Amino acid sequence: MTVDCFPVLFNDSLFDMPELPEVETTKRGIQPHLEGRIITSLIVRQPKLRWPIPAELNSYISNQTILCVSRRGKYIGIHTATGTVIIHLGMSGSLYLVAAGTAPLFHDHVDMCLNNGQWLRYTDPRRFGSILWHENTNDTDWRTHTLLASLGPEPLTDEFNADYLIKRAKGKTQAIKTFIMNSKQVVGVGNIYANEALFSAGINPHTKAGVIKPKQFMLLVECIKTVLSKAIEQGGTTLKDFVGGDGKPGYFKQSLNVYGRAGEACTTCSSTLEETRLGQRSTVFCPKCQK
Repeated sequence: MTVDCFPVLFNDSLFDMPELPEVETTKRGIQPHLEGRIITSLIVRQPKLRWPIPAELNSYISNQTILCVSRRGKYIGIHTATGTVIIHLGMSGSLYLVAAGTAPLFHDHVDMCLNNGQWLRYTDPRRFGSILWHENTNDTDWRTHTLLASLGPEPLTDEFNADYLIKRAKGKTQAIKTFIMNSKQVVGVGNIYANEALFSAGINPHTKAGVIKPKQFMLLVECIKTVLSKAIEQGGTTLKDFVGGDGKPGYFKQSLNVYGRAGEACTTCSSTLEETRLGQRSTVFCPKCQK
């Protein structure tokens, strides 16, 4: 059984947190503790997330061995022989390991109990994340799920390159920042990292995607990859709620050049950073460095 009745799909561009580096950090943190373990049961204290947690999920996954843990965009997949648990952290969700029997706090909504004396705990103060089920026969079949089927390429793969982005942007009048934040173009370039990558590439976020020159696209792709890679290395960006799979915050916030710094001095030219709104999102840039 695949749960795929979604009247409104996730629009990742509406969320600042967690973004791809935070989700990748979480995946890497929990992966070695989950793979090869048996799920003994699922404790659901609050089933009402963005969509209700499937009532049958406990019966689907109990006594199943976790074959592997993977990520697609901002979704984490916990794969078993019978199917995949698909988790989205929404705006404030986090996944981390606790010792079996650890008393839950108010926002600790779900525990996946394992046979090694640990529980995978899902915490979500705003309850805008999701825990869904996709019946499948292998660890790639989950990508056909309604929420994942139309996603663009992963930004840290060879598939995402300047030639690809040039073709996708041809004739587009959409602002470049909104364009690269569209998960159908490329996954995982959320608001924080779109601001940072455009600053590094020296591109004004309001520029129409279709008029950007090939050399600029080459630089932008390089900057997106670099910014995301550095953020992953530093465990993501903690602005408020996010913690990684080990329960620790990310430290990329200390490396931010523009995001959250409106009115402060540019780290390159000392001009005052300006803030506008693009796609209902806070957009910070340097009027001198990003002409």
